[in-house]
Amino acid sequence: MTERKYSIEFKRTAVKELAELDPSVGRRIKEKIDALADNPRPSGAKKLKGRPAAWRLRVGGYRVIYEIRDAVLVVIVLRTAKRSDVYSD
Repeated sequence: MTERKYSIEFKRTAVKELAELDPSVGRRIKEKIDALADNPRPSGAKKLKGRPAAWRLRVGGYRVIYEIRDAVLVVIVLRTAKRSDVYSD
């Protein structure tokens, strides 16, 4: 049996935030995001309260906020920012 692999999509906000990061931090975050294709619920990821499909992944002092759509095998990255900024809307 083959492993189901998720595709990764980015909201415009997440793309902009990722591009504005220091290149070394951006690479670390991108590696973690790429790994979500194989396992969208890695150890350390946490389900967010109040948003049915939203999860958060810690990467040092930064957070990746994403949604998992299991029915269509898609992970949608919503935000990538410092912890102090990522939860404000």
